[in-house]
Amino acid sequence: MSNDFVSPSGGGPSGAPGHGAPGHGAPGYGAPGHGAPQQPYGQQQHQGAPPYGYAPPGYGAPQGPSPKTKVKPGIGWIVGAWLVFVLSVIVGIAGFAGGIFSAITDAAPTSSFQPGQTVTVKLDPADKPAIYVSAATGTKFECQIQGDPGAVRLQQPSLDQTVTSDGVIWELALRVGVDKAGDYPLTCTTAEGASAKFGVGKEIAADSVVGGAVALFAVPGLGFLLAVIVTIVVLVKRSGARKRQAAAAGQWGQPGPYGR
Repeated sequence: MSNDFVSPSGGGPSGAPGHGAPGHGAPGYGAPGHGAPQQPYGQQQHQGAPPYGYAPPGYGAPQGPSPKTKVKPGIGWIVGAWLVFVLSVIVGIAGFAGGIFSAITDAAPTSSFQPGQTVTVKLDPADKPAIYVSAATGTKFECQIQGDPGAVRLQQPSLDQTVTSDGVIWELALRVGVDKAGDYPLTCTTAEGASAKFGVGKEIAADSVVGGAVALFAVPGLGFLLAVIVTIVVLVKRSGARKRQAAAAGQWGQPGPYGR
């Protein structure tokens, strides 16, 4: 009868290795040890940092356009310029109407007298005196002025002029020419006793009409010219400002040297 030899160390049969058996504290040769596996050298990474040789995320990337700024000068300049033009039109019309009204007021007689009545009137060649009549259409009349203290000339007007004062319509009847200022007796009569009244006033001053016309056209013209100039200048400056903003935005958004 044969007996198997048993190793005193508790190993297996003869020829079987005794090291590395399960249950012992030491690992066997070539077997993996305790702990996490080690990474090969050169492949280790630092926590929270990108691999060496690479730029951080977003570095050198386009940052987007710069904050949009308000284009200057503002549109308010254009609006204001055209409001000035509208105001100049109003001023021109008011100036023309005021000039005409002033000329009519100065020309109208301040008093009247009846046919056949002799009155003494003050005449001054600087005032361009004139005789006005208020009567029915087609009324024939005749006026006479004594020559003292100077020579007197009565002339038919070259143009029809009508003025209204205190509701009375006056028509220019005769132009009066005198050599020097003074008091002159005046008498006017009508044919067949027709109803009429007369008065001494002035010719409508041509300079007042011209001044009113200048106010009517010159003031709005200047206002229009100013509005056009301001509009052109503002639009040109705004266009240049937009181009500069666009150029600045393009340069801001280009990638840097590390992002290429």
